[in-house]
Amino acid sequence: NCGSADSCSKYEFAIMIADCFGFDKALISSISIDNFDFQAERGKRLDLNINKLQRNLDYRLPTVEQSVEAFYRDCKCGLPDEIKRSTFPVQGRSENIPYGKQWIDENDIQEVISLMRSARITQGPKVEEFEKALAEYCGAKYAVAVSSGTSALHIACLTAEVKEGDEVITSPITFVASANCAVYCGAKPVFADIDLKTYNIAVEEIRNKINTQTRAVIPVHFAGQSCDMESISKNVKEAEKKYGNKIFIIEDGCHALGSEYKSARVGACVYSDMTVMSFHPVKHITTGEGGAVLTNDEELYKRLRRLRSHGITSNPKEFVYNGQAFVNTQSEIENPPSVNPWYYEQLDLGYNYRITDIQCALGVSQLKKLNNFCSRRSEIANVYNKAFGGIESIQIPFESEDCSSNFHLYVLLIDFNQIDMERAQLMIELKRCGIQTQVHYIPVYSQPFYRKAFGTNWGDCPKAEEYYKKCVSIPLYPTMSDRDVERVIFEVTNIARSRKGKYSFS
Repeated sequence: NCGSADSCSKYEFAIMIADCFGFDKALISSISIDNFDFQAERGKRLDLNINKLQRNLDYRLPTVEQSVEAFYRDCKCGLPDEIKRSTFPVQGRSENIPYGKQWIDENDIQEVISLMRSARITQGPKVEEFEKALAEYCGAKYAVAVSSGTSALHIACLTAEVKEGDEVITSPITFVASANCAVYCGAKPVFADIDLKTYNIAVEEIRNKINTQTRAVIPVHFAGQSCDMESISKNVKEAEKKYGNKIFIIEDGCHALGSEYKSARVGACVYSDMTVMSFHPVKHITTGEGGAVLTNDEELYKRLRRLRSHGITSNPKEFVYNGQAFVNTQSEIENPPSVNPWYYEQLDLGYNYRITDIQCALGVSQLKKLNNFCSRRSEIANVYNKAFGGIESIQIPFESEDCSSNFHLYVLLIDFNQIDMERAQLMIELKRCGIQTQVHYIPVYSQPFYRKAFGTNWGDCPKAEEYYKKCVSIPLYPTMSDRDVERVIFEVTNIARSRKGKYSFS
């Protein structure tokens, strides 16, 4: 697009471009405007008189040839890529609307590319940079980044010394990893029913399930809304006094990065020993795959770091065999003594749950946009609330006064009997319209593994099952355009209305 002092035909312009960039001019063919099948008459000359423009700007516009040459120079200097990187992405209507989606922009890509050109792509300084930024954002003293949210849950349980014979209380409405982490350690998962208002684990259910074998409680902040952590902490402390043993509180905050509870961010560990986060692509920020454990306890932090990397330490203060660890010289003992350059010790049976610097470069870049991501999710949730709030057959999410949710998910509870439709029918019809929905979640205790291994069964948590029968998660992610939000609202209400036709929709 050239503004110029002279004019030329499109064919002449194409030839100039080919000459400048070295393209094959034989591939360019000309056609007379008289021979082109225009739908409306078109004049042969469309150039404009620029004298007034030049006079008012007091500037002589370049010729077309000069403009093409300038464009070529800019292109060789990488200016087009710079312009693309500095332009905020415009999100248009998509043909298919997923229920969740990551937001990767050019800045994220450049951060990763830059890291890949560095000397360290794993076990390097970018991991610590990400951990420090995450801890600072959440308000915790320490963060340990790992390969996934699942591995974060596992090492949190290991750090709490969960073992065979122990019990770990958690919610049935969660991804299976929240319970699997206890099983990995040989413990028994105990499922406490949910609160039908918040869909989170119910405080009174935890109180009823705690006993002498309880080693940990894992409250899950479902869909981004924090559990009632103050009440949970109070009940756990009372149980500790009653039974005389430590009971760890491990917050499963995998849905809740950016959420707040009683004016503190989830992850600050105000009412818990540790908080676990996930950075899967459908979460608020992504590192591809990845997770983290946050804590304010230095001893837990040290153990988490060891368990992430085979249980190995290179910290001289943690060594057991000092005679082997330190340089043996005839001179006076150095202060501090020098460690043998090859030396390390394995103190625990750990795992390779390390995250790469490549992933953390993406994480550092993504974390800078987290507040904007949360803000956009909240905007969409508010539009949904207004649209669905007046529909008799639909229950919209409840938000506690103590919590500011990041709206990781937007879950509708739909009375399928009232709209005379099966859930599968609704989801299939929406998919045909290009809208993907999901169910979060099937009660964990109903899975074949848990029924076989622990004797759990349908009927164990009636409120969780009541929730499960009605729940549908509809699309919610920061890059959704306003038109796509309207499209989701229209299709959901239209399908429900076509079945009954007796509700008023706002």
